[in-house]
Order: sequence, then structure tokens, then C-alpha cells
Amino acid sequence: MSFVAKLANLPSEIKQYLIVTGNYWAFTLTDGALRMLVVLHFHGLGFSPIEIAMLFLFYEIFGVVTNLVGGWLGARVGLNRTMNIGLAMQVIALSMLLVPTEWLTVVWVMAAQALSGIAKDLNKMSAKSAIKTLVPAGAEGKLYQWVAILTGSKNALKGVGFFLGGALLSLFGFQTAILIMAVALLVVWVFSVLTLKSQLGKASAKPKFKEIFSKSSTINYLSAARLFLFAARDVWFVVALPVYLASQFNWDHWYVGGFLALWVIGYGAVQSFAPYFTGKKQGKVPDGKSALAWAAMLAIVPAFIALALSSDWHSQAILIGGLLVFGGLFAVNSSMHSYLIVSYAGKDGVSLDVGFYYMANAMGRLIGTLLSGWVFQQYGLEACLWISSGLIALAAIISIKLPQHDTAKA
Repeated sequence: MSFVAKLANLPSEIKQYLIVTGNYWAFTLTDGALRMLVVLHFHGLGFSPIEIAMLFLFYEIFGVVTNLVGGWLGARVGLNRTMNIGLAMQVIALSMLLVPTEWLTVVWVMAAQALSGIAKDLNKMSAKSAIKTLVPAGAEGKLYQWVAILTGSKNALKGVGFFLGGALLSLFGFQTAILIMAVALLVVWVFSVLTLKSQLGKASAKPKFKEIFSKSSTINYLSAARLFLFAARDVWFVVALPVYLASQFNWDHWYVGGFLALWVIGYGAVQSFAPYFTGKKQGKVPDGKSALAWAAMLAIVPAFIALALSSDWHSQAILIGGLLVFGGLFAVNSSMHSYLIVSYAGKDGVSLDVGFYYMANAMGRLIGTLLSGWVFQQYGLEACLWISSGLIALAAIISIKLPQHDTAKA
């Protein structure tokens, strides 16, 4: 029996979940590979580190806008359409890089990356929101598990994408590698257009544009906690850590890139199994108390690493070991948050709430990225780590305001 025939025989909600997840996986692979291709190719063309960083500026900025507007758009036209629009836009963004090398100016590539950033967040918002519509009401344990698998596999595949980008560049060169990814994603887009439900996630009444801002205090608190959590990660992970590893430990670029890619893959694997670390066997799902406890544990790690670095006490071993512990704890925190937003979101027009939440996520990443470069340049990695610890502590304090429960349906 062919794959398509087997897919057709599955229950509707399982089939739609697999299609959504497959779309997300395909997109994520190209997203990670594209980032590595752009960094390595334009480094080879002689672009400076600042110029290469600028290529991704709009990618991050548009994430804030896209999540906010994309959630409203998904509720009006359906999540199948926003997901398919995201896939199509990524194909266009890839195609923009197929022009002759002399046309690949900073402005042109920034525009392609801006389009890719919009596509990425449309795809992510659609995938996360769609799960809410596919899981029966009250099946919180199943919802948590499905969200964890989707989120964790995405991050693991992004790490795989880093390797894929380097391999494609080495084997085929820049333009052929881009062409291979564009054609593959085009096939995925056609399959998605033909198979995704037309009414997936569409609100019963078309929401007004002013409704993009959440009216739920619970979602506002969770979004604020998410902002500080991701700013805390990126304030030392995005710029400060790679530069520190290269300059202080004398690691070459391939060693740094390979280590961080493996870190992302491991981080994604932990996310997928987060339900088993947070009480699934006892029939429990996370609540505000869980978010507070796990954030409090996480806040200790960067502070401990900062103390070790400032005292020059086994700094390399502590930094690498601490990074692994941080990644594991952060993965659980992130997975819990991803479940909580889908759980808290209203089922009718779910993407409105999810889009607002991921807007806060994107804002946190943007703030963390900007702080990472400036604080590291001015004060060093230890300062970045102390700021990270403080931001996580703020996320923990905000989590006190999240709802708590004693039991939940698994």
C-alpha cells in the first residue's frame, strides 16, 4: 500500500496532524539549511561579520509583525491557507537567491530573508494553532504530547538543517543547493494544498483587526514570561557564546557551528520528551506552578556559570557542562510554555491567541539578540549570563500569576 493510501485510511484528526507536522518539518529543514548556506556562502564572498548579521536583521524583525497579524489572518481565512502561504513564500524567498552572484547585494538578500522570516512565522503559528483544533476538548495530556513532539522535532530538525546546508553547499554549490530546496518545498506545498482541510482553525465569526491584541490576562502573563525566557536564552547564546568559544577556547568555525548544531538537536529531543519529565506518568499536565518551578531551576544555571567564569574555576568545563544543563532545562520550560498557550487559547479563532503569544516570543528573541552583541562587546560573557539569570527570574515571577490546578485529564 502506498504512503498516500495509508494516509487516506487514518482517522481524520491523525491525518491532519501528520500533514501539518510534515509541512512544518519540511519547512524547518529548509529554514536551518538556508541560514547555514547564507552564512557560509557570503562569508566566502568576503562579506564582513557585521554585513552577514545584517542579512538576518529583517528576518527577526518581521517575526514580531507576522505573528501578530498572522494570528488574525489565520482566524479569518483558515490555518490551512496561512500554512500554505508560508510554504509558498519560502519557495519565493529561495528563488530570489537564484539570481546571478553579482545581483546578490546586501539589500537583495535582506529582502529575501525578510520574506523567509514572514514565511517561517506564518508556518509556525499555523502548525501550533492547528493542534488545538485537532485534539478533543479535555484531552490535555494528549494535547501536551502532540505539542511537545511538534516543537521538539522542529528544533531537532533545525539543527539537522544546519548540517544539511553545509553538505549541500559542499556537494553542489550555492545556487544548485538553493534550487534543490526550492523544488523539494514546492512539491510539499502542492501536497499540502491538496490535503489540508479548508476550514482548519477558521473562526466562526471573522475577527476584527483590533482583536489581534489578547484580552485574556492569562495569555498576557504567559506571553510576558515567554518574552523574558527567550530574551534570556538569546542574550548569551546568539552572539556572545559563539564568539567566546572561538576567541577564548580557540575553536574554529566548523567546531563552533557543529557543537551548536548538536546542541540544538539535543535541545529539540528533550523538548519532545518533556511530558515524561513533568509528570505524564502520574496523569499530570503543567500549570502555573510548574512554570514557576522549572523557571526558578533554570535561573540558577547561568548565574553559576558566570561565577565560575569570573573566578576562572574550570571555566571551559563549567561553560560546556552548564550549556548542556541549560539546554535541557530550557527545553522543558519552552515545551511547557508551548503547551500552555495552546491549552489557554480559545478553540474558536485559536490563532489569534497563539499569534499574539509568538509575537512576544519573537520580540524576546530580537531583544536578546541585540543585547547579546552590545553587552558582550561592552562587558563580556559574564555580564550576559547575569542578565540571562535576571530575565529568567522575571519569567518565574510572572508565572506566579498563571492558573494552577491539582489534577488534569491525561
